[in-house]
This record gives sequence, C-alpha cells and structure tokens, in this order.
Amino acid sequence: MTEAPARLTLIASRVQQRIDEVLVAELGRWRTVDPDLAAPLDALRRLVLAGGKRLRPAFCHWAFVGAGGDPDAARVVDAGAALELLHTFALIHDDIMDGSITRRGLDATHVLFQDLHAAGQWHGEARRFGEGVGILVGDLAFVYADLFLRDAPGDALDVFTELRLEVNIGQYLDLLGTVRRDASVDAARRICIYKSGRYTTERPLHLGAALAGRLNELQDPLTAFGAPLGEAFQLRDDLLGVFGDTAVTGKPVGEDLREGKPTALYALAAAEADGAAAELLARRFGSPDLAEDEITQLQEVLVATGAKDKVEARIGELLDQSLLALARTPITDEARTELEALAVYVAGRDH
Repeated sequence: MTEAPARLTLIASRVQQRIDEVLVAELGRWRTVDPDLAAPLDALRRLVLAGGKRLRPAFCHWAFVGAGGDPDAARVVDAGAALELLHTFALIHDDIMDGSITRRGLDATHVLFQDLHAAGQWHGEARRFGEGVGILVGDLAFVYADLFLRDAPGDALDVFTELRLEVNIGQYLDLLGTVRRDASVDAARRICIYKSGRYTTERPLHLGAALAGRLNELQDPLTAFGAPLGEAFQLRDDLLGVFGDTAVTGKPVGEDLREGKPTALYALAAAEADGAAAELLARRFGSPDLAEDEITQLQEVLVATGAKDKVEARIGELLDQSLLALARTPITDEARTELEALAVYVAGRDH
C-alpha cells in the first residue's frame, strides 16, 4: 500500500469545507420552500462528507501553484469543489447504472431513497422512485459544480466543458462494452482513458494551468504527465474492483466481476484462458448472482492467466512514463515534488 501524500489532506479539507458551506446554505434555502426538499440535498451532502480521496482537486491545485498561482487563492478551492461535485455526480449515476448498493461504506443514494419509499409504504415501485431521485441528486451535484466555476476565465470553462463531455462519453463506452462483452484490450484502454483517466488527472491539471493563465504553455507537458497517469489510475481501479478489500474500498469485493466490466484485466485473461478457465469466464463473468466461491475461482483465473501481473507491470510502465514527463514540465519545484508524490500514490493506492 502507498500512503497518501500529507498535503493531500489539507487540500481535501479546504475543498470539503467550501462544498459544505454552500450545501448547508442551500439546505436552509430550499427547506423554507418545502421541508421535503431537504432530503435530496441531505443525501448529496452525506455522500460528499462520507470521504473520497479528493485527487482531482489536488491535481488542479498543484498545477495552479506550479504555474505561479497563489496557493491560498479562493478560485482554486472553488475549482476543486467543482471537480469534486462533478465526481459525485458521476458516482451517483454510475451506481444506478451498475446496480451498486454501496458507496464509501454507505448505502448508495438510490438505495437510500428506495428504502425511504418502502418504509413509508408509498404508492408505486420503490426501485423506480429510488433510481429517479438518485438521478436528480446526481443532477444537483452537476449544477452545483457549474456554480463553483461561474466566474472562471473562458479557457478554464472550456477545459471543464471538455472534461464533462469526456466522462459521459466514457461512461457510454463502458455500458456498451459491458453488454457486448467486448474482450478487446484496445476497447478497454479507450474506456479507461475517457471514463476515468482524463477527468481524474489530465483535465484537472489543465484546469489548474488555465486558472493561472498558462494553459497554452503548459497544456502539452501536463498532458504528457497526466495522460499515462490517468490510465494507470484506472488500471489500479480495475484491480481494486476485483481484488480490493471491502473494508478499505467501501464496495463489495468482486463487484466488477458481477457487473462484467470490460476491463483490460478481463480482456487479458480472456485472451489467455483455455479449457475450464475459459468456460468459467464465458459462463459466469458478469453474472450478478455470483457466489463467493465463484468470485474466488474467477480471481484465480485472472491470476493464473497472468492478467493480474500484466496489469501491475503496465501500471509500473505508465508511472515511469508519467514521472519522466513531469521532470521536464516547466513548473515550480514544490509543485513537481507534490505531483510526483500524488502520482506514486495514484498508481499504488489500495482504495
């Protein structure tokens, strides 16, 4: 396990405090219109305060500081809040699409409202109500993300717009790959880049540089650093989705196996498996009713085919590529040191 950089906590705290300040005010505002309106905002606040690594705000912060920005500037805190709320939007909607029941160790947002419906014995179907409200809570996060950047310069807004498009495009590719059972490494890499890679590292870095007025100069070197690191981030996520510890990740073990995620890990295993192992992958990968012993068997296939080791090796290669590019990026030494620590953490984290 790689420990989180010490200064990540400070950035996370400032961003969380800013989000909470706004959401508490919004709770008060909408509660006066109708007390029932507190529930969706409470749910949003609950998820934000439940944790999260706040990586996107940290990449934005250090690119901004590295480009000469004031580390205490309110605009970079607001940009971090926008990135974190956009991430929250994606998590809420992703849980609905994947049928996930937990997030950060809590009931997923749609499950929370499904249970509320059932407890109240309300009219209609509890599942549809829960998913409908979950979508709306995610949409609220999306809107509040925009509000935090309303005074940002034009090139920063352009970066944020591209980021939002890419995460939605990537999510579609992920859904499509899941139902098609696409076992292509190239398709998995494309999903990896668009669904998570760019919006976790590369675009937050660009946003920080844009806020400091140096996007034109720094965009290419920051891409050379952030793009391979974003891919490494998602590959690590793929490993955690299959082999992660539920007590640490806050999600059920083997969830990606039940959902049939079209990851590089799966694609590599499918290409090498034969006999009983190939039959098991074809028959049970992506089955929502996987038993614990079947999850163990599928994990063993991913190890025996060499897929797990190949993904680990690829993460190492991508990290090396990223750090080599960072060494050549024209930013302050302090920012370079902090970004290097973040990169090592992203590639080696356990949640």
